[in-house]
Amino acid sequence: MVSRHRGLGVLTLHGTRLEVWGDPIAHSRSPQLHAAAYEVLGLDWRYGRRRVDERSFASELAALDDTHRGLSLTMPLKAVAFAAAASRDRRAELTGAVNTYLLDPEGPRGFNTDVGGIVRALADDGIGEVARARIVGAGATATSALVALAELGAREVDVVARRPEAVAPLADLGGRLGVAVSATSFAASVRSEVPLTIATLPGDAPVPDAAADALAGAGGVLLDVVYGHWPTALSAAWERAGGAARSGLGMLLHQALLQIRIFRHGDPDAPLDGETEALTAMRRALEEPASA
Repeated sequence: MVSRHRGLGVLTLHGTRLEVWGDPIAHSRSPQLHAAAYEVLGLDWRYGRRRVDERSFASELAALDDTHRGLSLTMPLKAVAFAAAASRDRRAELTGAVNTYLLDPEGPRGFNTDVGGIVRALADDGIGEVARARIVGAGATATSALVALAELGAREVDVVARRPEAVAPLADLGGRLGVAVSATSFAASVRSEVPLTIATLPGDAPVPDAAADALAGAGGVLLDVVYGHWPTALSAAWERAGGAARSGLGMLLHQALLQIRIFRHGDPDAPLDGETEALTAMRRALEEPASA
């Protein structure tokens, strides 16, 4: 478990077991990434995976003992993890989604590292700021994408969704972030060109060829958060158009690094000793075949 000396602000960490939870979970690359980093960092931690759905989340969480240090949380658990967190960082509060727990006797501390993962993945491609962008999809990950774009300076974001009314919560969030959010249906014509598109659809989501080609023709660089199903309908359209398309592996890599900072220091902004070497080892792990 984790305790904090209130007067000195010193974090005392206990527990060596960490896990990624979700349903499905067999496809997760997180165990490879974390194990590679822990070895380089000299951390005697064990990172596993557990199939947990929304109905079993509360009982599984309550059953954890003090050998557990933290959790990575993937779909469909980000909303229930948000609700159960004793405290949350700003990115989690903005998005209503928690993908990381640091376990504390006073209750789990919740973080959203997806936002930082997007920002850092785009930085790898030399994108450190953007004024206008497009998001494809209006689900939970779209919320993290919108916050990431706001951090990059975006002031106009077009959200393409099957049901434009689903964009309303994103528009409300955009108002709080100072971002004007517009809604476009897949059937509508793309209204303007943007230098960056972030796709947040499931990997097997069907997208009509005409819509995909229109988006690719006016979408700039594509960051598709999917990594398990590749190519996606959108990345294939970008390839047909001769554009640049990136999978979600970069986002996965960087959000995992931020999780390790949290598990080590309790702070996603606190760099690790040996972080450069750890990141290199994690990149190598992504080049290896996925393990079951």
